[in-house]
Amino acid sequence: MDALFTEVFLTSLVLGAVTAGIPLMLAGIGEQISEKAGVLNIGIEGMMLVGAYTGFLAAYGTGSFWLGFLAGALGGLAVAAAMAFFCVRLGLSQIVIGIALTLGAEGMTALLHHFQFSQSYPRLDAVATLPIPGLSALPVIGPALFDRPPMVYLAVAVVVATALVFRFTNLGLALQAAGDKPAALDAAGVDVAAVRTGAVLATGALAGLGGAFMAEVGAGIFVPFMTNGAGFIGIVLAMLARGNPFYVLTGALIFGACLSATTALQVAGVDVPTDVIQMLPFAAVLALLVVFGRRASLPPALGSHYVRGAR
Repeated sequence: MDALFTEVFLTSLVLGAVTAGIPLMLAGIGEQISEKAGVLNIGIEGMMLVGAYTGFLAAYGTGSFWLGFLAGALGGLAVAAAMAFFCVRLGLSQIVIGIALTLGAEGMTALLHHFQFSQSYPRLDAVATLPIPGLSALPVIGPALFDRPPMVYLAVAVVVATALVFRFTNLGLALQAAGDKPAALDAAGVDVAAVRTGAVLATGALAGLGGAFMAEVGAGIFVPFMTNGAGFIGIVLAMLARGNPFYVLTGALIFGACLSATTALQVAGVDVPTDVIQMLPFAAVLALLVVFGRRASLPPALGSHYVRGAR
């Protein structure tokens, strides 16, 4: 048990929590934006998976991680565009379309990977880090939090920016109204469909960026179905966060720690069955749902189609 309290173990745990938590955080923030506008984006898992594939493909082909992140965001955006067309514009079931897009993304990326990389499984080089002077030398949290790739810092900046938009801007009010009182937003002369479409597209871009981070930074490789339910955890985070992006960040780090526990325990030399450790994030989801699920608040118009001019 003493191995669980060494600096090596704690550093490994925090490092893994951040690496695994950033994709969950980006997916959760994206889902929070979509849900605030009244769209339940079940397809976020597929958006992450397409983002992981396109991000890896671009980074591998060009040697640029930044182009990989851009391609990942665009990949997620493409899936989100389909979601917005079918659900926001045509008014089809958000749950059915979301599941269909996720299944389609899983099959498409697995097929493309089979034809391109099934014999080689190429890997990317490690992403360069950006140490913050002074802070990166701190024990445990220094290398885990302050000596990370620049995208980690940008992802945290997204949380802060989203919180500011929600609280202090007209766009935040429009998103809130689109999910709470779309008729009132319509009466004020704002196109509800346009607001919801923009929210879904933002969700896709963030989810795709999270998938690209997972492939480029977290794994350095793309494998079929590598998101492994991360998008659905993002949905849970968004629902439990009650509109607060910082709660999404906190929850993502908790789930990230559960996901990284396997590696950290191996570093500590603790003999724990892998299957047991892999259950931790999903057990944590169930525990949080039991504890906080009753207090979760969702927009009244979430999941419902709005026709302009309707009252």
